[in-house]
Amino acid sequence: MSKIVIWGRQSSVNVQLVLWTLAELSLDYQRHDAGFIYGVVDTPEFRSMNPNGLVPVLVDGTNPPIFESAVIVRYLCARYGGTTLWPDDPVARALVDQWAEWAKWNVGHAFINTVFWKLIRTPAAEVDLATIRQGLDQVEANLSIANEKLATSRYLAGTVFTLADFMLGFTLYRYYDIDIPRREFPHLRRYYDRLCERPGYQNHVIYSYDELRV
Repeated sequence: MSKIVIWGRQSSVNVQLVLWTLAELSLDYQRHDAGFIYGVVDTPEFRSMNPNGLVPVLVDGTNPPIFESAVIVRYLCARYGGTTLWPDDPVARALVDQWAEWAKWNVGHAFINTVFWKLIRTPAAEVDLATIRQGLDQVEANLSIANEKLATSRYLAGTVFTLADFMLGFTLYRYYDIDIPRREFPHLRRYYDRLCERPGYQNHVIYSYDELRV
């Protein structure tokens, strides 16, 4: 098996997404801190791997560097995950992908940018609770869709754990951990509790974000 190297700080949710995937696949890897207070991302060497200067970046053996966390997860699932995490059949794959894409952007990306960062990376005197509430309302409107889906499905895309669950689950720890008033989503909460039982989630997603605080 090729040697896998990943660049990115552990406090990054997008890096956590990849680390969780690597853990689920029982893959060995080497990780280098990069981004935020760790630097590295502005060096010529890093920019040659990802001209955007963002983490994560993954290199698998002699293959070219891969950036964008969702792409990395798809690559890992396709190469090392068999046919369960990301099916070979085009129809089955599309059914997983539709939930994966929806969750990554409408829940994960939206929550981090409109709620999490505005609370954690904003000085207390400058926190705009009304704006955060608007962002949270939109996130929770989408979480209500996930909650309804999970009322009749053990996992987001069906009866088994798939790539879609990486994309929904990777920000749920922060959603349930930060100090905000949350709506009651009983099916989502049971799903989250189920994710918390997975060793890869425990080790890589349930991770302190204190270094991100202002």
